[in-house]
Amino acid sequence: MSRLKRLKNIDGLIENLQTIISQSQCSLSEIELNLLNEAIAKLMMLRSKKGLTDKQYQIEISDILELIYNFLTK
Repeated sequence: MSRLKRLKNIDGLIENLQTIISQSQCSLSEIELNLLNEAIAKLMMLRSKKGLTDKQYQIEISDILELIYNFLTK
């Protein structure tokens, strides 16, 4: 996958997570908010990394998806 496509996907996911936080702020527990903020922080770090192989990218994304999964199942 090209770097530009990766950046576009990461930016879209960051934007969606921030929208969830801003629209649901009153109904989110502290744990849920922490999970989303941690996912956003990892996405921002991933965005700044250069030269990742597809395998390294998949590993990073799987960690982020685990945080989002935990948010959805709490």
